Amino acid sequence: MNPVEPGAHIYSGDPFATPEQDRSAVRRLRGRLASPVSLWTVPGPSGLTVSSVLVADGEPGRVLGLVDEESDFWDALSVAKRFAVTPLGVADQQLADRFAGLMPSPGGLFALGDWIETDFGPVPAGAGTWAGCRLDGERQYGWGLLVEATIESIHLDESPSAPLLHFRGRYRGLDR
Repeated sequence: MNPVEPGAHIYSGDPFATPEQDRSAVRRLRGRLASPVSLWTVPGPSGLTVSSVLVADGEPGRVLGLVDEESDFWDALSVAKRFAVTPLGVADQQLADRFAGLMPSPGGLFALGDWIETDFGPVPAGAGTWAGCRLDGERQYGWGLLVEATIESIHLDESPSAPLLHFRGRYRGLDR
């Protein structure tokens, strides 16, 4: 029998990850629920990738989302009181990673790509669908900050792209 040489073993997963049985059951449940990936931006500008988002129909329509209260985005939103929500498509994975802080952004988050300035914050130039929202309130909810807002403006693309989803810790499209 040959001993395994140092460095010869290749892991099929992350060797430093917490074993699944030791992870929070709530977090594991959340990971099994597919979530739409959206980009929230404010004038200034600042932005954050948000996948814990819900749109509630009504008059007026409402948006709820969970954000990190220690983020630069929350600091900017708490002052601006308004923001844009852009649903991201499968082609926007790098944009999502950049605004989630998972990818370097030399020159700042908004240095790459083209942006349209709106009263609610910058919107990616290729985004056909987005909503302008007014902050109504916030409160601690779990380990996040629940942001409650009223939708003041909606711009819809007549032929929307396939959505980018977050499922089990990875981005996916409807076809993957």
